[in-house]
Amino acid sequence: MNTFIENKTIIITGASQGIGHATALYLARHGANLVLISRNQGKLAALQSNIQTNGGNAIYVQGDVADYRVLQKAVNCAHKHFSQVDVLINNAGTINPIERLAESDVTAWSKVVDTNIKGVYHGIRAVIPAMLQQGRGIIINISSGAATSALEGWSHYCSTKAAVLSLTRCVHKEYARHGVRVIGLSPGTVATEMQTTIRESGINPVSKLDWSAHIPANWVAKAIAFLMSDDAAELAGDDFSLKHKEGRVRAGLPV
Repeated sequence: MNTFIENKTIIITGASQGIGHATALYLARHGANLVLISRNQGKLAALQSNIQTNGGNAIYVQGDVADYRVLQKAVNCAHKHFSQVDVLINNAGTINPIERLAESDVTAWSKVVDTNIKGVYHGIRAVIPAMLQQGRGIIINISSGAATSALEGWSHYCSTKAAVLSLTRCVHKEYARHGVRVIGLSPGTVATEMQTTIRESGINPVSKLDWSAHIPANWVAKAIAFLMSDDAAELAGDDFSLKHKEGRVRAGLPV
């Protein structure tokens, strides 16, 4: 069991599927206390049951990260059940719908902004006061290579992930000296439900990738755990990428 995970209280957004789900299971196995957030209450309840059946600790808050009150509630629940908040994993994100800008739906485009950037801000804003009071804390923002690339049909996703990268750097600038470590994680393409959406769009080269090109979600979970360790402290304030061999080796992943 990893001592830097054991008994730590960790909030995970987008916990019901994909990277969030894999990360919850991995961290629970290593003794973390989890606060799980998702819009899907049924999947949250099933995940909580799975974790508790296997001896882990988890509670959940059903809701949308676009609503700041959901994140406030999660922080309050963390303090009520586990007395503190040690780590926030800002994982919730969406890429739907994939379409070129001229055909884009204004409401749908705006909802991606609400989830991908406002949701990340809401998480950070909710946990920062407690972390400052404690004099320590870790925030991991799931980023993307799309933050620094232009991909056809992904104007909403590229723009919001670029904003997340900038937010990671800003929060580091403001709070690193107060003991809060903020790191972005750019995992590359991951074998999750999102890849099905991307493939179905048929837009840009990513939709043409063979499924074997995507890394499994549990690799990302292990990388997240690595970023919580003291070995990753020097990486704070920027994105850490799993796309290349160097990052995977450092995180203890296959290459």
